[in-house]
Amino acid sequence: MPTTAAPKDIEWRLPRHARSVGRARTFLREQAASWKVPDEVAETAVLLLSELMTNAYRHAKVSPGREIWARCALTDDRLRVWVTDADGTLPATRHAAPDDESGRGLALVAVLADDWGAALREKGVGKTVWFELRLPDGVRPAAVP
Repeated sequence: MPTTAAPKDIEWRLPRHARSVGRARTFLREQAASWKVPDEVAETAVLLLSELMTNAYRHAKVSPGREIWARCALTDDRLRVWVTDADGTLPATRHAAPDDESGRGLALVAVLADDWGAALREKGVGKTVWFELRLPDGVRPAAVP
């Protein structure tokens, strides 16, 4: 009997609401576990996704009803995560003061991700911010029957 591998690319479309940040974290944590992504990579991905989702929720100046799209894909050697919102303003890292209560999200992404970036959507409205995390040498996600 042939086996079918689970998709290695998944997308979630969530309402632009504070609750969507936690939902996206849960979805990514569950997906990473099903893909057998190493825990340290998965937890870093969840943290960075949370930062990007929070930025999209708090800072995107968009009309009501717009969604935030979160997508992740797994290859043989890396996990890549994208967050897309309908605001066409590209993000910029800030230098938060020690007593600031926010403003560190993109700095965390820049420090913890192996690569990251942002671009306006080629077709459509808004932008996409993404990051990549390499899997440890010798670790390859297991195929899921």
